[in-house]
Amino acid sequence: MLVKRFLVGNPLKTAQAVHQRLSKRLALAVFSSDALSSVAYATEEILLVLVPASLALAHFSIPISLMIVLLLTILTLSYSQIIFEYPEGGGAYIVSKSNLGEWPGLTAAAALMIDYVLTVAVSVAAGIAAITSAIPILLSPPHRPWSPCHRDRAAGQPAGSP
Repeated sequence: MLVKRFLVGNPLKTAQAVHQRLSKRLALAVFSSDALSSVAYATEEILLVLVPASLALAHFSIPISLMIVLLLTILTLSYSQIIFEYPEGGGAYIVSKSNLGEWPGLTAAAALMIDYVLTVAVSVAAGIAAITSAIPILLSPPHRPWSPCHRDRAAGQPAGSP
């Protein structure tokens, strides 16, 4: 418990918690990045895999598309039920905790935290890929500022001296 208090801090009182909430506009900008990045980068990654194999695996495209439509239909129905049952809002933690217990709720919360971290990692990687495709010189081998030659110069010795 001491470690938790050290890392997270003391629980907020109800009066303090009101000031910690995000407005709907800010929350949408912060939390929708996960879905937006999935839509933006998933399509590109799917195409990177499928285009080279497209001729050999073209007959799988319709069944895969139908499975994706089925999955989206199930997801939409599930979200509709959650919105109906939790009109004040219910994230993965609240829904899992109330229906399955505390540990599944914590597991859902941990999964979301990991998902957010991975979303940032994928977004950064995609951003770097976009920048390096626009400026190819950035793909050249990295300059090592502390190579032996640089260390010699930093120490005031001519390059290559013993």
